[in-house]
Amino acid sequence: MTRKQYSPEMKMQIVKEAMETGNASIVARRHDIVTSLVARWTRCYKRYGNFYPQKDVPRSNCSSPDHKRMARENEQLKKLLGEKDLEIAILRDLLKKTNQPLPIK
Repeated sequence: MTRKQYSPEMKMQIVKEAMETGNASIVARRHDIVTSLVARWTRCYKRYGNFYPQKDVPRSNCSSPDHKRMARENEQLKKLLGEKDLEIAILRDLLKKTNQPLPIK
């Protein structure tokens, strides 16, 4: 089975329709294309200005203040989650020890 090739003009028309309507699935249905393909073309066009992601452009701007803030927040959340998991393990272990049957003398 061969893949269908779309011209840049056709892709541009489809992307403009998807951006105008705000609904990639309707546009995809109208042109008999898979919805994820229209969504990918639209996303790439908005992000890179063309239909294909560029290889030399990083996907995320790691030097942006938002990225650094989110990375810091992510690390804090991971630490909190680890502490909570440890606390739960300790409490479960303590619960097992306190519910042991008393030895009969």
